[in-house]
Amino acid sequence: MSAADVVRSHPDAFRVVAVAALRSREKCESLAREFGAKAYVGEDAAMRAVEENEADVCLMATVGASGLKPTFAAIERGMDVALATKEVMVMAGEPVMRLAKEKGVKIIPVDSEHSAIFQCMQGSPRKSVARLTLTASGGPFLDGPEDLASVAPADALAHPRWKMGPKVTVDSSTMMNKGFEVIEACRLFEIPVENIDVVVHPESIVHSLVTFEDGSTLAQLSPPDMRVAIQYALSWPDRLPAEREALDLAKVAALTFRPLDERRFPCVALARAAMRLGGLAPAALSVADEFAVKEFLEGRIRYTDIPNILEEAIKEPKKWVSSSQLYI
Repeated sequence: MSAADVVRSHPDAFRVVAVAALRSREKCESLAREFGAKAYVGEDAAMRAVEENEADVCLMATVGASGLKPTFAAIERGMDVALATKEVMVMAGEPVMRLAKEKGVKIIPVDSEHSAIFQCMQGSPRKSVARLTLTASGGPFLDGPEDLASVAPADALAHPRWKMGPKVTVDSSTMMNKGFEVIEACRLFEIPVENIDVVVHPESIVHSLVTFEDGSTLAQLSPPDMRVAIQYALSWPDRLPAEREALDLAKVAALTFRPLDERRFPCVALARAAMRLGGLAPAALSVADEFAVKEFLEGRIRYTDIPNILEEAIKEPKKWVSSSQLYI
């Protein structure tokens, strides 16, 4: 676990008070013993961990809508939130940011792309930002096969760069994760969706770029390692040393970029459409994606059915989202 590695590297800087997991009891309890923390396992594990402990920072890295309720609870209790769960911002970004301002807490992004933007913006007012550019690895289907209808779950789970859970890995293959990141960037950084670009960058070295109104563009570069973003989120506004491989541009040799093929990967355009529609549309997109990915992984729909389900969801969002799902 990347967060555990960060804590192990800096035992004097961080103290873990609680570890929560949905199902991985053995791993959760092992980490808790290692760090002298409380262990929570089960459907309500994250909520109990937040409600029963005092902490400066809550690292939220659950999958899907399950992160909503504990994120609100952490903010209510005055904890800064190091946020890795995209769906929190997609489904309820506006009330989350509003509550964070009311409580005087920080929402610090952990996604490598949003961490990169956050780092590039340090010391610059948001009004000086003209455009954001998110980079995408392209996933396993960047260059083939031509017919995506034949893709099997095992194919979609074979990501060339990152090791992630099944849901996030499938989202990476469809580029839905990048669509969610566009929405997340809009809400985290208060940037209009029209001012956010996506480019494909297979090397995954440049994690995002920020273009300022004076024409300057800053980028954050590092080897593809989630510990970089996690450590910065936990140590911000300071930086701590890390015994990890430093970026060697001569060894990398070339950094390539290409436009996103939205015909092949329509999910980014669907995310933009959901953001423009507003209201429940972004939340419906998130709920429908959880459903569609599960159906695909369990063999009940084809890979190419996923964007079709998402398109229907943003057209009729009330069918997909209830107030109980949003927890607001």
